[in-house]
Amino acid sequence: MKYLVILGDGMADRPIEELGNKTPLQYANTPKMDELASKGEVGMVHTIPDGMKPGSDTANLSVLGYNPRQYYSGRSPLEALSIGVPMKDTDIALRCNIVTLSEEEDTYEERHIIDHSASEISTEDCAVLLEAVRKELETEEYKFYLGTSYRHCLIWDKGEVVDLVQPHDVLGQVIGDKLPENPVLREMMKKSYDILVNHPINIERKKQGLNPANSCWFWGAGTKPALFPFQEKTSKTGAMISAVDLLKGIAVGTSMKVINVEGANGGLHTNYDGKAQAAVDVLTKEGYDFVYVHLEGPDEMGHQGSVERKVKAIENLDQLIIRPIVEALEATGEDFRMVILPDHPTPICLRTHTADNVPYLLYDSTDVQEHTWHYNEEEAEKTDNYVAEGHKLIDKLFEK
Repeated sequence: MKYLVILGDGMADRPIEELGNKTPLQYANTPKMDELASKGEVGMVHTIPDGMKPGSDTANLSVLGYNPRQYYSGRSPLEALSIGVPMKDTDIALRCNIVTLSEEEDTYEERHIIDHSASEISTEDCAVLLEAVRKELETEEYKFYLGTSYRHCLIWDKGEVVDLVQPHDVLGQVIGDKLPENPVLREMMKKSYDILVNHPINIERKKQGLNPANSCWFWGAGTKPALFPFQEKTSKTGAMISAVDLLKGIAVGTSMKVINVEGANGGLHTNYDGKAQAAVDVLTKEGYDFVYVHLEGPDEMGHQGSVERKVKAIENLDQLIIRPIVEALEATGEDFRMVILPDHPTPICLRTHTADNVPYLLYDSTDVQEHTWHYNEEEAEKTDNYVAEGHKLIDKLFEK
């Protein structure tokens, strides 16, 4: 038996008027997910423990079977694992987004945050920008490390876990009261704007109609993580396929195989074919028991507030990831069980995460059932199937 989790990050949503009061998942054309739902089990799962912030960090730990209350030590440390940062026990890791701030105001505090991803800037462009910041701001106490796209890392030697605001939570808002209370971190962010605002790359980006990547934004502080190996926990060999450093970091921390797919970028236009083929290959050619396929696109489109692009991201997941994986496994004759779900909702109306329950779909190729339901939030809710503790969902996947 082979096992899969296919996760559409932030895919769940709330009814949207322009979609006829349907959610993007209800509205999208998803024939493969609907077919699997009619032959499997659909229900709701609570992935974010009560009282914890809704995010891909806590939620994906839950989906992988790790109770965030026990294993979560902060978001950025997981990403630091992914990019090979040598964290000491006394280090604090912080996410360093390269964001877009408005430029017409007189002071930094008066600016507002336009885009947490700077038009999904490429890693290549960000490498140049981060190097400019590093030359001016890096010290023995504060070290910058390049990640992927707009997502980077700052290591604070002998630092402290400070409360910092997530940039995607305050899109469109004035940033003055959202900045770090720590004076050093606050001043570094202000200086990063001065370094980047007139950088040649940003001048060129504006000419091309792209958002400039004109400021660092620190958030997600945490300590060095200590995760239990996935194989020891589940007796299954596991692999991770994701374009996002956070998910790769979780895989590194749990001693799973990390599969890097060329052209996978965490955006709407990623290498879908490559990710699907990599999932099939690691199960059928390399003999792994379990693969976790993570697609960031729906979440990014939710943060952007784009209904059309979020619907498209969901349709791409259905037709370019799920369909080819299922067809390939069926062609090989492999028995398999799979769970399809979001980690958390990223409602278009809010442009940030919520802790609402999310729909799951469990399919077993050896136990095909007959139902009339489709895969979406409303129908999953009506089934009365409910997993109250998200970290126990994986037990349903492995129960046979």
